[in-house]
Amino acid sequence: SHWCNVAYWEHRTRVGRLYTVYEQSVRIFYEPPQGYEQSVSIFYDLPQGNGFCLGQLNLENRSETVRRTRSKIGYGILLSKEPDGVWAYNRSEHPIFVNSPTLDIPNCRTLIVRKVMPGYSIKVFDYEKSCLLQHTADLDYADGPYDPNSVRISFAKGWGPCYSRQFITSCPCWLEILLSN
Repeated sequence: SHWCNVAYWEHRTRVGRLYTVYEQSVRIFYEPPQGYEQSVSIFYDLPQGNGFCLGQLNLENRSETVRRTRSKIGYGILLSKEPDGVWAYNRSEHPIFVNSPTLDIPNCRTLIVRKVMPGYSIKVFDYEKSCLLQHTADLDYADGPYDPNSVRISFAKGWGPCYSRQFITSCPCWLEILLSN
């Protein structure tokens, strides 16, 4: 069985198929420390390695903004399912920006987008907190459909109240992580 699907987007266009991450996914690039349950690398273009290679996804008439942002993805992220939740490790040389229901303040109308600098990690989804939120959350979000089991990650460009891009669909290159229940 799988623990998540990953969709890659350029602005409002999904590029390529959903990438399914199975429970017995391959360890990528190095042996993670003890305690890692499952992991997958999502990267731009490398001569070797396994995972989701975004550089292999083709789209005609790509904008210059998207081309520049894609070139900044580099080693990308390592997404890891652990007992306490899902973690994203930024392996890129540029920041990533993350939003998920478990990072938001409950019943707050302000979208919370976290900036994660290169070399740092963040718990992007907390299973325990998610269960609590599903019983108490107000699901009236202004930026589109709401999935309580999804995580959005943008490469190099932020969005939300603190940025010129108000919605993730304004970001040149981003991921939608759809977690299995």
